[in-house]
Amino acid sequence: MEITCNNPLIGEFKTPRQTAPFNEIKNEHFIPAFEESIKQGEAEIKAISINRQAPTFENTIAALEVSGKLLSRTMGIFFNLLNAETNDELQQIAQQVSPMLTKFQNDITLNPKLFRKVKAVYALKDNLNLSAEQKTLLENTYQNFIRQGANLADANKKKFRKLSAELSIASLKFDENLLKETNSYEKHITDINLLTGLPENILKAAAELAKRNGKEGWVFNITAPCYQPFMKYADNRDLRKELYLAYNSRSFKKNEYDNSEIVKKIVNIRLEIAQLTGYKNYADYVLEQRMASNRAGVFKLLGNLYKASYETALKDKHEVQELASAEGLNGTIMPWDWAYYSEKLKMKKFDLNDETLKPYFELNKVTNGIFGLATDLYGITFKLNKNIPVYHEEVMPYEVFDTDGKFLAVLYADFHPRPGKQSGAWMDELKGQWKENDVDSRPHIVIVMNFTRPVETNPALLTFNEMETFLHEFGHALHGILSNSTYSSLSGTNVYRDFVELPSQIMENWAVEKEFLDHFAEHYQTGEKIPAELIENIKTASNFQAGGYLSIRQLSFGYLDMAWHTLESPFDGDVKSFEENAWEKTNIFNVTEEKTCMSTQFGHLFAGGYAAGYYSYKWAEVLDADAFSVFLEKGLFNREVAESFRKTILEKGGTEHPMVLYKRFRGQEPTINALLKRNELK
Repeated sequence: MEITCNNPLIGEFKTPRQTAPFNEIKNEHFIPAFEESIKQGEAEIKAISINRQAPTFENTIAALEVSGKLLSRTMGIFFNLLNAETNDELQQIAQQVSPMLTKFQNDITLNPKLFRKVKAVYALKDNLNLSAEQKTLLENTYQNFIRQGANLADANKKKFRKLSAELSIASLKFDENLLKETNSYEKHITDINLLTGLPENILKAAAELAKRNGKEGWVFNITAPCYQPFMKYADNRDLRKELYLAYNSRSFKKNEYDNSEIVKKIVNIRLEIAQLTGYKNYADYVLEQRMASNRAGVFKLLGNLYKASYETALKDKHEVQELASAEGLNGTIMPWDWAYYSEKLKMKKFDLNDETLKPYFELNKVTNGIFGLATDLYGITFKLNKNIPVYHEEVMPYEVFDTDGKFLAVLYADFHPRPGKQSGAWMDELKGQWKENDVDSRPHIVIVMNFTRPVETNPALLTFNEMETFLHEFGHALHGILSNSTYSSLSGTNVYRDFVELPSQIMENWAVEKEFLDHFAEHYQTGEKIPAELIENIKTASNFQAGGYLSIRQLSFGYLDMAWHTLESPFDGDVKSFEENAWEKTNIFNVTEEKTCMSTQFGHLFAGGYAAGYYSYKWAEVLDADAFSVFLEKGLFNREVAESFRKTILEKGGTEHPMVLYKRFRGQEPTINALLKRNELK
């Protein structure tokens, strides 16, 4: 009881902008906070259910929308920590909390009395004089009940409860295994002669990592800032192969962190849920609420891009193979050779590599440049406020203000890898945006990356790809920051999965533009602006393998995803064999006997929200190329175009169908033409 009464997670936050009091929160606060949050949520739901007045939009749909705010806040804080700053205790709490949350959600959507009220309002939808946003909320609420089993017979409702609880636990375990497997690998090297080819700054970082681990020499791991440059630059082929296999066999080693059985379990549970609710497979269940609409739409996109990309990918491979053979490689190029010889080819063709560019992409200047891009486009500004508590000392908290000085959001920026942080990069919300009682409650947004760390002799210098990743996640952040919705479930990034990547991917287009780079790209030692010829090389090289190898690689993931989620009978086969069959048509390398597997580490599918949706990245490429063509035509910093994009896309969230929003901005439906032109396939 004392923990609940003195729990910093319960009650009003007495912090700047009512941000999470991370400096006060301890692990032991979470279980009591979840219990109290669920208790309050249950009371709010009960009040709606027993209301004797005739059901209306306000007393049923809007009331459901605003219920559970304490629980949403607690979840936002907890799951951000679970992904960005986890530990064994938090993972144990997640296993305990997950069934509680699933039960709470099921108690809402499987409540027959509550569903009758929702259905009664839905039946009157054409006579209620609702706004577009209200219509969307009503439609979403009704469909959510249906899709979560509200129409099932009692026996099947019980089954649905069991399946959804098992699914949430399995997804958590998948993520936990992957993180532990990633953290368990390190390569300790004491002979400098084995490390030829590696740039000085990579060697410095490896030496510092060794020192932190109490070892002499150099230590390499398989986090992105270490693994990727090692694969690009290390001359030692045996070591490249070792790291490649360590990375690509994660959670596929028949050890305690193996995810093979969990993949099967997740796939089969999803199939059972889909068929229980009236669908042939999980893809049909998911795609009903996507821009692609159905399997045919997805496979049409993948097929069109495959036809445009495959021969180009083979040419890319041939070109890299020729260089590798000329450099002395005896035999066929293998996957652990690809990044190494591709980088050499890129240097030969464009006089460009990561090490050439990194001195111009010092993290603080990149941050200022990307924030400045948002200022140029939308007039918003960012102010560091170190009085805002953070969950790790490295996290930078910013207040975001609109052109007129109005407060818009809090943005937390978390840049570097740590043992408690999942790999990759993502944007998340600690708190969404909504309006209630004439108050616009503004969002708290987090962007999390795994960028190259500073070393003793120089600051954090980003690769060009890391700078692009920053732009990408910042695009997601803008979607949250600029949200202007009434209902939190429709605000920010709460949109169709195959629409959510448009605001992020469109930002990457500025990465190769001189007008943008001239704002911030200066040599960290000399202050010299990035040379014009280097920018021209960047732009010329931006399509290097984009329309071929890189496109086919992305398509392979889309085909794998769809293969898993178009199964119509339970799967009990071999995960590796299934995977090879699923993406066989996209494989440009010889199949090896090496024990690697993508599925067991494919967090987007099995621990994230991209199941039957990984095609979204290619779908969004079509959208972002088409949308960016307007900026190319009217001006990179054209405020009129930017304002239109803000008002029709970024502010609107999921308040209307995404195609309606896109056509409002673009004046027409998107075509594949701009993407083919950008990738020089047309």
